[in-house]
Amino acid sequence: MPSRLNPDDQRRVEEYLQAPQHQVERRPFRPWLLLIIVVAAVVGLGLLSRLLSYLT
Repeated sequence: MPSRLNPDDQRRVEEYLQAPQHQVERRPFRPWLLLIIVVAAVVGLGLLSRLLSYLT
């Protein structure tokens, strides 16, 4: 898809994105880890809620 920016603005955008501070290495996304964290948080909050209802 061609850019809708004029060539001068497109050049500035490309220079900005090529700057070293924008070239951060990231770990690969692991959806199973995210799922485990979410399930653990939901179960933990559920258990905390049952404990609090038992104590009151």
